[in-house]
Amino acid sequence: MSALVFRQLFDPQSSTYTYLLGDAASGEALLIDPVFEQVRRDTALLRELGLRAIATLDTHVHADHVTGAWLIKAGSGSQIMLSAAAGASNADRLLRHGERVHFGARYVEVRATPGHTDGCLSYVLDDHSMAFTGDSLLIRGCGRTDFQQGSPAQLYRSVQQQILSLPQACLLYPAHDYRGLTVTSVAEERRYNPRLGGDVNEADFAGYMNNLGLPHPKLMDIAVPANLRCGRPEPDSAAAQQEPTWAPLSCSFGGIWEIQPAALDECLAANDQAIQLIDVREPAEFSDSALGHIPGARLLPLAELAARAGTEIAKDKPVVTICRSGARSAQATVLLQKSGFTQVANLAGGMLRWRAECMGVEEGAQD
Repeated sequence: MSALVFRQLFDPQSSTYTYLLGDAASGEALLIDPVFEQVRRDTALLRELGLRAIATLDTHVHADHVTGAWLIKAGSGSQIMLSAAAGASNADRLLRHGERVHFGARYVEVRATPGHTDGCLSYVLDDHSMAFTGDSLLIRGCGRTDFQQGSPAQLYRSVQQQILSLPQACLLYPAHDYRGLTVTSVAEERRYNPRLGGDVNEADFAGYMNNLGLPHPKLMDIAVPANLRCGRPEPDSAAAQQEPTWAPLSCSFGGIWEIQPAALDECLAANDQAIQLIDVREPAEFSDSALGHIPGARLLPLAELAARAGTEIAKDKPVVTICRSGARSAQATVLLQKSGFTQVANLAGGMLRWRAECMGVEEGAQD
């Protein structure tokens, strides 16, 4: 069986887990429950792992965040998949119980687990070693049943028949956790889940769920309509804005916008006077003959950046930060963004990469 690439990612705003499943041999990957605000992160991770998203799978129509499915499709051509019972538009494939979604030589099995919503699905890995349960089963809990077609009786049967019937060692990964817990197992939930485990029967469960008295999710009025469009923004919304266009940039997994040396050299060769080159090394490094500095770069050491940026760097022009390896300049981009600079990128690999790729340099102190 082909090796599995697996990552569990977290959105702190909505306490949502996104799961990346990749087939190492083919490079094909799935993303389960992507979050709109985290698409750059997810896309960067796929790129860095050498994977290509062929599909996004939502476990249900979420009420607490907007899916990243449409944005990921717009950037990579991946298919959008979710339950046929969800009633959503813009999906490429509507899934039903018992179907399989393949990625390379691997697949996940689709299991209908309604009760939290009509369109809830759980995804079970081909070897039954792990399952992704959405909100149908949480760690020592479950999704609520008091809105979006919720039904305690239906959810009880879904969990017992489709999730807790899996092998006891099967690891269960929920769509959310609010306490920092990351994974559980069938054996654990059958024994310890206070709502669904042990000797709890359907009547016990219904009595528990019907008396929770929870407020509706804060983003429900925004999230549900957006997710019924599979995350496609309204045409005039801020969320529909494109990626930065002032240079060919990519976003690292750490959330840093980067420009590759060749791309920056091409921009400079085109006499792009708008780009401000800010070198954040120390003066001795800036003038050192070993690496030198990029022609036109200005020296602004990292320790002085916060104090001097407001008066020495124009906010209406793009900025590329530079250091020896790209580490200090990455921190410089963060500092500049906190200071209100909106067009900032880091030189990937710093001067080490710049020199290794035989780009032009100057030596000597700044005038």
